Amino acid sequence: MGLKWVRLCVLASALAAWTWDGPRAEDALPDDGASVIMYHRFGEEEFASTNTTLKQLDAHIAELTNGSYAVMALPDMVSVLRTGSGFPKKAVGLSIDDAYLSVYTEAWPRLRKAGVPFTVFVATEPVDKGYAHYMSWDQIREMAKDPLVTIGSQTATHPHMIDNSAEINAAELDSSNRRFFDELGKTPELIAYPFGEYDGAVIQAAKQAGFIAGFGQHSGAFGVGDDIYALPRFAMNEQYGDIERLRLSAGALPMAVEDFLPANTVVSPRDNPPAVGFTVTPALERPEDVACFSNHEGRLNLERIGPRFEVRMTTPLPQGRTRINCTAPARDGRWRWLGRMFYVK
Repeated sequence: MGLKWVRLCVLASALAAWTWDGPRAEDALPDDGASVIMYHRFGEEEFASTNTTLKQLDAHIAELTNGSYAVMALPDMVSVLRTGSGFPKKAVGLSIDDAYLSVYTEAWPRLRKAGVPFTVFVATEPVDKGYAHYMSWDQIREMAKDPLVTIGSQTATHPHMIDNSAEINAAELDSSNRRFFDELGKTPELIAYPFGEYDGAVIQAAKQAGFIAGFGQHSGAFGVGDDIYALPRFAMNEQYGDIERLRLSAGALPMAVEDFLPANTVVSPRDNPPAVGFTVTPALERPEDVACFSNHEGRLNLERIGPRFEVRMTTPLPQGRTRINCTAPARDGRWRWLGRMFYVK
């Protein structure tokens, strides 16, 4: 998953936090953003890179239901983003990709007992073909009746949409929506892009297919004003799923920025590495402690001119996905977190 930067990021943030001077009055105020946790499998140790152990899952549920967090259904989070009504303190959502059988047998019973809402993003073709380790439509229908469960889309065949033509992506989404309607009587409103890959054309295809929000697989928190079709999520697995990482992710706050460049997620050969830059808003508590990282280069050089930051990479991005993350200490031991995905074809 290219997550070497996570430890670097956490370490840098921890080192920067030593000057924090305790709780402030505004800590009791609602937050200006929220985060979403992403899972895949549960108790399937043979797939460690996408698996969360049952011990980890139980610990996560205990943490999220200890009274410190406001666990929200993803549709409710999207409603906040669309209306600008504001998030409660430590708002966090749960999502699960790919509709593996262990969602039905292991995660759902635990989450239902704890009263925790979650969204399952389903690619329809693996379910139609009865692939091993996947749920059946009967099981998905049973889950869909639970008011705690939202069913989202992950297309039909789980392709690299960013490499497809507009016509192929439209056909993918039309096919999957037809299958959802046939099996569930309605089509999903939320989509998780396969592999977390998207660009402007993919987002346009999602809009035309009727989706109201889209989620990637880049880490970060989000707030009102962020692109509702490019929402980040924090991925969990066996290696990066300990309780401290969950607390860091579930408590993350957005780093509100303006004029982020480049706007296009696809990096052309002549612009590789891309010139990345952004302007922070006054909401950022400690701009002097901003640090940026990538999964291909580690900690990145920053040039700052007032509120403007220019990120300098020294080597071209490799083919495929690269994730860039910028963090800064916030209040109450929490972190501002900005994530972006770039793609080299």
